[in-house]
Amino acid sequence: MPWRGHPNAYAVWISEIMLQQTQVDTVRPYFHRFLEAFPTIADLAAAADEPLLKAWEGLGYYTRVRNLRKAAQQLMATAEGQLPRTAEALKQLPGIGSYTAAAIASICFNEAVPVVDGNVARVFARRNLLTDDFSKEPNRRQLAVWLQPFIEATAIPGDFNQAMMELGALVCTPRNPKCELCPLRPECQAAQQGVQSDYPTPPKRKALPERKSKVVLLKNETGELLVARHLGERLLEGFWELPHVDKLPFKPSAPKVCGTHRQTFSHFRQTLTLVSAKLPKKMPELGAEYCWVADPTTLPLTTATRQILASLEEKGEPQRKKARTK
Repeated sequence: MPWRGHPNAYAVWISEIMLQQTQVDTVRPYFHRFLEAFPTIADLAAAADEPLLKAWEGLGYYTRVRNLRKAAQQLMATAEGQLPRTAEALKQLPGIGSYTAAAIASICFNEAVPVVDGNVARVFARRNLLTDDFSKEPNRRQLAVWLQPFIEATAIPGDFNQAMMELGALVCTPRNPKCELCPLRPECQAAQQGVQSDYPTPPKRKALPERKSKVVLLKNETGELLVARHLGERLLEGFWELPHVDKLPFKPSAPKVCGTHRQTFSHFRQTLTLVSAKLPKKMPELGAEYCWVADPTTLPLTTATRQILASLEEKGEPQRKKARTK
């Protein structure tokens, strides 16, 4: 992992935010690109919307990158661009909760504060036969209190926390755990009883609401594609997407359904019906929320739009051209 042993606390902070809800292999290339684009807290604080969102494009959970910039701006205004050295102080920054604060404080500043993420919770739910729902903050705090004497007994809290996280990620896995390799096996109650798959207790999942919409593929006479700035869902604010048919200020000509795209978000499922169409003979003036673009990939695109355009390109409808962007 490129952030392991990194001398820069800023880089560790970036990696920990990226790793929230995201797998390590996905994060690796983003981590390098993001640090190249914004090598310091000052650079991040000064970042404009489009390059910031473009650097995060496809990583998801976009509130994370907005909070990163907000926290960087706060640090520049109040702390001379320096990260706090304690978990309690770190938690005062936007986007940093108990887990991330503990990770940064222990790894970078040697503070003895336990990390409790999903991997750590799984290890000790099995070891201690805990039936708590660790998606809830009070239960994670309770486990952290139980772990406190153990982390205080080590001289290197950061190594302790990373070891516990790796134990869950690589050995005490959700399915088919490698119990024969686990150093905690002699004291693991779930392993002794053969009930590893019963722990931790999964949280109750609510049925996700369904959203359906039609998006349209429209090109002008020079082959430029019409895209629209996303409006409504704050999560995707600042990103560009294929226009939704029901929001266009004109009626497309000769619409024809040419595909379907489905995507699951954390709080809803979305089905987009893709329609190819022609421009009407008389086009109205388009506002700033629309853009004709020769190469859509130069803009920060929603994941759905990026995947739809990539699929069309694979099918022989290339979207990238060398024309200008208006």
